[in-house]
This record gives sequence, C-alpha cells and structure tokens, in this order.
Amino acid sequence: MAPPSSGRATKCFHRFRWRPYRRSYPVSTNSAPVAWLTQESYNRLKSELEHLSGPGRTEIVARIEQARSEGDLKENGGYHAAKEEQGKAEARIRQLTHLLNNAHVGEAPADNGVVEPGMMVSARIAGDVENFLLGSREVAGDTDIDVYSEKSPLGAAIQGKKAGDTVTYAAPNGKQITVEIISATPYVG
Repeated sequence: MAPPSSGRATKCFHRFRWRPYRRSYPVSTNSAPVAWLTQESYNRLKSELEHLSGPGRTEIVARIEQARSEGDLKENGGYHAAKEEQGKAEARIRQLTHLLNNAHVGEAPADNGVVEPGMMVSARIAGDVENFLLGSREVAGDTDIDVYSEKSPLGAAIQGKKAGDTVTYAAPNGKQITVEIISATPYVG
C-alpha cells in the first residue's frame, strides 16, 4: 500500500505500520522566482518563444525527417545532431515559457544612481573594476555582458547602495569581499 501524496501530512512506514509524518518545513505552492523585465525585453523574449514554438520547431522536425530518410539511424550524425538541437530548443521553450509566465514587466528603473535590478553597475570588487548587469541573463540577451542575480550574495549586498558606497559581503567560499560602487545606470539593451 502506497502512502497518500496529498496534503501536508503524509504517512511513512515505520516498524511495520503506517504512521502520520509531518514536514518540519512549510511547503510553498508558488516557489517560482520572479524576474524583472522591461517591456522591450519581454517582447523580445516573447518573439523568440513564438519563433521557437512555430517555425523553429517545424525546421528542426524537417531536418530530423530528412536525416531519418538517409538510412541507418545508429550511424547517422545528422539525425543525432538534429535530435540534440530539438532537445535544446524544447528546453529553451520551457525556460522561456516559465520566465514569461513569472515575469514582472515594468518600466526601466529610475536613473537616480541607486543600485537595483535592471541597472548596469560599475564597481570596484577586491581592487578590480567590473561592469555588470544586476538582473537575469534573459534580460540582457547580449552574452558579452556579465550578469549577476539580485539574489546572489553580491547582488543582495549592493542593492540600494549609491555611487561612493562601500559594502562588504561574505562570498560562498566564506571570504569577505569589499565592493565599492562607482556608478549605477539603467540598462538599455
């Protein structure tokens, strides 16, 4: 007999009988992280999703069918490459669908020099000057930009800070890292 799966209390098998078991932690029904997106980023990602879901999918299926018609599938490199591409496209479709369903679409942050998601930040980190976007990789779209999540230790430490502010945070390896904010401007991409 299998334990029931509904509700917070489940049963566990202990010493030849089923007993109630309560989790010691709360279960969230909506644990999806919310991503901040500008309207133009949202539109760009939406058009990418529409392309991948429509013509992109059709192109990949056509390549799979063409490679399948070439014969033996075990040694057909074109077939395996097309199937791998199909898997990557389907994963990207799922990622974009999840991102767009959980996105907060709003205006670009105000150009007041305060660090917040959606800002290009210039900071001196451990003596080196770095420029990065505080937000998510999907917002950037440009792979040449370094992106730090606002939920990362660095992102959490610098939010709300202004040019000239210095903050120290604990890195995941336990080191204390000092960051000096040089500037923060809204990302336009």
